Amino acid sequence: MTNQTADTTGNIDERCINTIRTLSIDGVQKANSGHPGAPMGLAPAAYVLWTRAMQHNPENPDWFNRDRFVLSGGHASMLIYSMLHLTGYDLSLDDLKNFRQAGSKTPGHPEYGHTPGVETTTGPLGQGFANAVGMAMAERHLAAVYNKPDCEVIDHYTYVMCGDGDMMEGITAEAASLAGHLALSRLTCIYDDNQISIEGSTDIAFTEDVGQRFSAYKWHVVKVADGNDPEAIHKALNAARAEKERPTLIMLRTQIAYGSPNKQGTADAHGAPLGEEEIRLTKKYLGMPDKPFYIPEEALAHMRACVEAGKSAEAEWVSRLSAFEEKYPEEAERLKGAINRALPQGWDADLDDLRRIEGPVATRAASGKVLNAIAANVSALIGGSADLAPSNKTYIDASHDFQKGAYDGRNIHFGVREHAMGSIMSGMVLHKGVRSYGGTFFVFTDYLRPAIRLACLMKLPVIYVFTHDSIAVGEDGPTHQPVEHLAALRSIPGMTVIRPADMSETVEAWRLAMQMETPVALILSRQKLPVLKEGTHGNPADLAQGAYIVADTDGIPDMVLIATGAEVHITLEAAEKLKSEGVAARVVSMPSWELFEAAPREYRDRILPSGITARIAVEAGSDMGWQRYTGQNGLTITMTGYGASAPGGTNMEQNGFTVDNIVKTALKVTKVS
Repeated sequence: MTNQTADTTGNIDERCINTIRTLSIDGVQKANSGHPGAPMGLAPAAYVLWTRAMQHNPENPDWFNRDRFVLSGGHASMLIYSMLHLTGYDLSLDDLKNFRQAGSKTPGHPEYGHTPGVETTTGPLGQGFANAVGMAMAERHLAAVYNKPDCEVIDHYTYVMCGDGDMMEGITAEAASLAGHLALSRLTCIYDDNQISIEGSTDIAFTEDVGQRFSAYKWHVVKVADGNDPEAIHKALNAARAEKERPTLIMLRTQIAYGSPNKQGTADAHGAPLGEEEIRLTKKYLGMPDKPFYIPEEALAHMRACVEAGKSAEAEWVSRLSAFEEKYPEEAERLKGAINRALPQGWDADLDDLRRIEGPVATRAASGKVLNAIAANVSALIGGSADLAPSNKTYIDASHDFQKGAYDGRNIHFGVREHAMGSIMSGMVLHKGVRSYGGTFFVFTDYLRPAIRLACLMKLPVIYVFTHDSIAVGEDGPTHQPVEHLAALRSIPGMTVIRPADMSETVEAWRLAMQMETPVALILSRQKLPVLKEGTHGNPADLAQGAYIVADTDGIPDMVLIATGAEVHITLEAAEKLKSEGVAARVVSMPSWELFEAAPREYRDRILPSGITARIAVEAGSDMGWQRYTGQNGLTITMTGYGASAPGGTNMEQNGFTVDNIVKTALKVTKVS
């Protein structure tokens, strides 16, 4: 590129596009870190999308019938921040100047709940793409459930921008495959096909035909040869909107860092400021003044027209909603409650009866019964499994499958796509109007852990149903027997992990999960377990405190035995046997560390008195973290290696999860104490 000046005089589109570019590079330069290249290349597409195609109201970012926009390549965050400011959202120019600074509204990657207009937290590539699929699924479900021939109240689209890095990630393949299968025609992906990654040209590692891949996924593929052509981009977006049978991939051939004389089309512009001299040359080429954060008055006025357009669009929708409320008051009230995440009156009325079911029953089977009892009263509950519904017990019997042509179904077949399932669940909750759950074997949480982490970061009330919780899985062997997974989940800030011991605790775990506003993981057994006798073994409703006493002594205990899940039962037997040895043991069921830590200190001190230092924790998982409860003189009966392919009972016995070993260990601890 020569150091000439682009002819932008009198072209308002070009003035707006170049304003987006220069704001983006100025923000990165002032922060002295960031990614200028992608915003420069994507500026035309963002401009056309936000000003000509997308339905949104800058003065009400939470308007329910807005189109959703996800920037999956979150490193290009200055693009969305520039768009938010220019179109009239509550994001000031000073906020743009504080890009990446402590406490600013413009963090390095977009964060949900932090910046008005940001729909989801993106950064790890591919997550935003899968979130967008979840949003599109939620829209289709709600439209199928609530829309009437004479009144459509759910009528919006989902747009996602992604780059080559997103396309390389496996989660994108998983989510795109499912989206194509489901024919999510209101989902459009704008693919920034600039063929540059951090290490250089993408052809060093990525030479596939993305268009053919998405065609095979049953997507509608539209190619735009010139990413700087607003009319071609607009035409492609119209083609996407006209497509009624498939999601659309717009392959937009762009140039990273467009306008930069020395860095355009190179990897140098991906993740570092252009530098003051290069910015001067770039602005000269783009016909923009050499002033930091300069916004032409005519460009701002043109883009701020989105405010009036958005207010008008929302007003028209409010009119439709009013008509809907008048004609269909019950459905309207249900929709309002679902959007606000309100649980209907009596939603848990049937749960107490389930606590009276006699065992033995596997907690995964107990979970299935509770799920169906709740689903009968909470119509917003929707979910499924990663091809394991018969094992996870995650099927809603009173509903049908969520499929093309049957989007009102509440049973989602995610297929063997754990990672996509996790992010899709988050996308559905982010959309609002639905409450999502998803199941798989506990050992496979490794496959969706990035999605879990982001759900925790965003504080999303998703419910994970993880079954086959330990080495008691048995004959499938160590590849399917979780060991370190409890410790891994507990280590994620914001995650509530609950490992119930029986039917009653499972009921209370679900009751609590439905009322929480943050992620919950239910860890459930494959094997059948006895049902603790209420009264004799405490009150399972105390699960809300994270731990409670299930067996106690007449006086001050000699020691405390702490257990979770299936191990509570052998621990109770061990306490009985210890009586004959002259040892008085209290047994505490501790299904959730996180809930216990949140309980009042007085309660915690009552359950685990500081004066009783003889303690043992019994759990068929890693011992990591248990020392906080066992203390210096305590011990753990936990896993130090992997299981084996053997009957579950044999596995448990060979790894020390027996009454005799608990007793033996208890006697050792009491002597030390």
